[in-house]
Amino acid sequence: MIERYTLWQMGAIWSEENKLSNWLKIEVTACEAWAQLGKIPLEALEDIQEKAAFEVSRIQEIEAEVHHDVIAFLTNVGEYVGDASKYIHLGMTSSDILDTGLAMQMRDSADLLLDKLAKLQAVVGEKARQYKYTLNIGRTHGVHGEPTTFGLKMALWYSELDRDIKRLEEARSVVACGAISGAVGNFAHLDPRVEEYVCQELGLTPCPVSTQIIQRDRHAQFMSTLAVVASSLEKMATEVRNLQRTEILEAEEPFRKGQKGSSAMPHKRNPMMSERVAGLARVVRGNAMAALENVALWHERDLTHSSVERVIIPDSCILLDYMLEKFTGIVSGMLIYENNMMDNINKTRGLVFSQELMLALVGKGMMRENAYRLVQKNAMQSWANGDDFRELVRADMEIMNCLNEEDLTSVFDLGIYTANVDYIFRRCGLE
Repeated sequence: MIERYTLWQMGAIWSEENKLSNWLKIEVTACEAWAQLGKIPLEALEDIQEKAAFEVSRIQEIEAEVHHDVIAFLTNVGEYVGDASKYIHLGMTSSDILDTGLAMQMRDSADLLLDKLAKLQAVVGEKARQYKYTLNIGRTHGVHGEPTTFGLKMALWYSELDRDIKRLEEARSVVACGAISGAVGNFAHLDPRVEEYVCQELGLTPCPVSTQIIQRDRHAQFMSTLAVVASSLEKMATEVRNLQRTEILEAEEPFRKGQKGSSAMPHKRNPMMSERVAGLARVVRGNAMAALENVALWHERDLTHSSVERVIIPDSCILLDYMLEKFTGIVSGMLIYENNMMDNINKTRGLVFSQELMLALVGKGMMRENAYRLVQKNAMQSWANGDDFRELVRADMEIMNCLNEEDLTSVFDLGIYTANVDYIFRRCGLE
């Protein structure tokens, strides 16, 4: 799939030249199908295949007069083909080429996006393996919870990207559908075999049923999927932004030689690219809402969807392509500060072991409520006075009557927080 566009950028797929090229492929392929059915003379088909062409500027000139893009296109193609052009667009309606051509563009865009998603996932996977056992503090509500590992943070992203890839593969299959079914979709002036042939030749699936248009729930699913992927990127970019905060500084997006962070403060290193990714996700989500509004149309069709789609679909594909490119660069060049991670774990002077201490007391037979009360009492004293939690616990006779020094050593052991990392990695497909 992707090989056709290895040298293309996303913008090329949505160029006027490529759109019209797709239209021409649809029309010529439909003529081939009609010729096989005996409706078009073979010599006329040969003329069409040999001479069919278009010129963007000429189409624009004609459209300025007729105010209809498809008629302008067909008129220009007819100028190249001559007499045989009377067989072009036989039994078809404008939406047959508009919607089938759009399906080709969305499919090809999905192929590029899937390729970039796979590259991002591979980079995230490398980071996960590299920092598999690197301890950092886990935060709930933004507050220190218990230690986890940076590798698990990356594994979380890796797993989400896997779901994003599956979602986009599904959305690709949903939009890769063509319709060559005529004015209201009932094949009154077309043989269904024409549609089957065109779709097969162009790598599409015929819509089981259509009206004049392909139904817009397909496009809404595609656009909603782009929005979900964009939201995943925003979630990851937001985490980078938070980890880069001065008082945390566990990770930082790349800051290149010669880069400037602030016009006023020369010391600044701002997460500008992560903020850009997070901001653009809002646009993609907004476009998805517009696509949902396009689902409900009047009778066999109206035109309220058309003008909207000319903006939102190319823009979202191009934006998401850009976001994937940028965020892959962020992750691959991300600076990781392992010493700061350990400093942050130690910042609360052992409070992160509170649950393990409570469970140790329960394991010795103490009621959970009582164990919770004893541990919390010492934890709150540590919070208030800055005392070392382990030393407070060692001085608490109610606790030490249940635990010995060996138990205490076991309680304050970071090893439990990496004990099941291998298991989680296997479950994520990272090993």
